[in-house]
Amino acid sequence: MNNNEQTKTLQLLQFIKESPTAFHAVATASSILQSNGFTALSESEEWQLTPGKGYYVTRNQSSIIAFRVPSDKPQGLMIAASHTDSPMFKLKNNYLSSAFGEYLRLNTEVYGGTILSSWMDRPLSLAGRVILEQNGRFEAKCVNVDRDLLLIPNVAIHCNRTVNTGYAFNPAVDMLPLFAQEDGKKDTVKTLLAKELSCKEEDIRGMDLYVYSRTPGSVWGASNEFFSAPRIDNLMCAYGTLCGFLEGENRNAITLWFSADNEETGSATKQGAGSVFLSDTIDRICSALSADKRRLLAGSMMVSADNGHAKHPNHPELSDAQNSPKLNGGIVIKSNAAQKYTTDGISAALFASICQRANVPVQYFANRSDMPGGSTLGSISNTLVPLVTVDIGMAQLAMHSAYETAGAQDTVYLIQAMKAFYESRFASLADGTYTLCGKD
Repeated sequence: MNNNEQTKTLQLLQFIKESPTAFHAVATASSILQSNGFTALSESEEWQLTPGKGYYVTRNQSSIIAFRVPSDKPQGLMIAASHTDSPMFKLKNNYLSSAFGEYLRLNTEVYGGTILSSWMDRPLSLAGRVILEQNGRFEAKCVNVDRDLLLIPNVAIHCNRTVNTGYAFNPAVDMLPLFAQEDGKKDTVKTLLAKELSCKEEDIRGMDLYVYSRTPGSVWGASNEFFSAPRIDNLMCAYGTLCGFLEGENRNAITLWFSADNEETGSATKQGAGSVFLSDTIDRICSALSADKRRLLAGSMMVSADNGHAKHPNHPELSDAQNSPKLNGGIVIKSNAAQKYTTDGISAALFASICQRANVPVQYFANRSDMPGGSTLGSISNTLVPLVTVDIGMAQLAMHSAYETAGAQDTVYLIQAMKAFYESRFASLADGTYTLCGKD
């Protein structure tokens, strides 16, 4: 690993550490945008936009859109979309669960499709947001109990002889985190939250709290070529596209960065990629700039960025033999005949050309034809904001584990490719005929 790769990977790991939930990912990104001169907008207020300036807006505190208004009349939009959420566990409303009068557990349900066994016997804690009522005002505040607070204990092999031969973990039984010795304790969760937020327990009127993994990120391998951390899917793409957005400059196009919540549960929420958040924001930008949205979208391109599966070192048979990427192999362009990924021949060719210009290698991914894979937000978002779109990601191992693995060099590749994308000028001459060139 060279110095640049090490720096970018450590910065990514810090971003992941500061983003235990989607709420925190948005707060962390907002802080980065503010430090780079971006102005916060509110959906409830009128927007006045100035050429050459940058802005951002959030929805539900868990989805975010940032954009720059070009100095010249905009000819299109260059958009990157990722997601802020990761699989974990969410607390239920009645969250305290007694275990035979000796222990207190937390009653949770699974959020997203996680690998349950990967959560056992590792340090966990609580984070999310808490809704406070003070003097008739309700306010949602981010909270993170930043210490080792919980653990989901495995059953000893002496008591579960089938654990290594296909044991089926039950989320309602096996996955409840141990929180405290009971000892007649009251609601100590509220006590902890009130202390974190410097408020009274009775001020807490609601919460969206998640159990998250606290295992620190690490760089490893014979040449420090790999890194592992929680939530690499999809904070690696969220962070890499944000860096490329901040570094890229474009005088002719509106550059826009979008990171949405709830991709892991289908995106069908008011703040997800299936909502009108992106469409509404583009409408408001066009209204403020007196631009024709439909003509603008015809000259626009989007990158849907969500990590992909690397060929597994122990199970290469699970990958398509000709379409299976490797760690540190560069940008992965993902395609699927059923359009779970929105890539087509045009968008793949255009983005590969951008990567070539940025000296970034390209790989291609498709599932084995007899193994259905996952989907992501590109095709979902395209139903409301139709434009040329490519689905990409970075290769990783153990997707949806509590501790995932990716390649350190790929962090740099992603940032380089996205910088080149945001600096590109794209135009539609006719349906099926396009031009694409880099920064002047």
